[in-house]
Amino acid sequence: LLAAIPLIESYFGSAIGVVIGVPVVAAIATAVIGNVISMLLFVNSAHAVRNKVRKGKDSEKKERKFEKLRRAFDKYGIAGVSLLGQTILPSQVTSAALVSFGANKQKVIIWQIISIILWGTAFGVLAARGISLMG
Repeated sequence: LLAAIPLIESYFGSAIGVVIGVPVVAAIATAVIGNVISMLLFVNSAHAVRNKVRKGKDSEKKERKFEKLRRAFDKYGIAGVSLLGQTILPSQVTSAALVSFGANKQKVIIWQIISIILWGTAFGVLAARGISLMG
C-alpha cells in the first residue's frame, strides 16, 4: 500500500518492506504491484481529462506547470522520461503528464511498468544488502 503513494513509489516501498522484515521478493513484488496500480489510475484519469479538454478548450496553465518535464519528453521521449523521471517526480505524476502531452497511453504504461520494476528491484536489493543510501 505504501508504494501506491506518490513519492514513496516502488523503490521506497520495497526498501521499507525489506527493512521491516518482509522477504525481499515479496517486498519488491508488492511494492511494484502497488505502484503500478496507482500509476494506472493516474494514467487513465489523465487520458480521460485530456480527451475532455481536447474537446473543449486548451489548458495553457497546465502546460506551463510541467514545462521542464515537457522539455525532457521532447528530448528523451517516453522511455527516457519514464526511466529517469522518477528521480524528479513520482511515476504517477510523470505518467499522467506524459499522457497529457499527447504521448501514447499504452507506451507510457509499458515504460512506466518497466521503470517501476527496475527502481523497485534496485532499491529492494540495496536494502537487502544493507547498503546505506544516505551516507
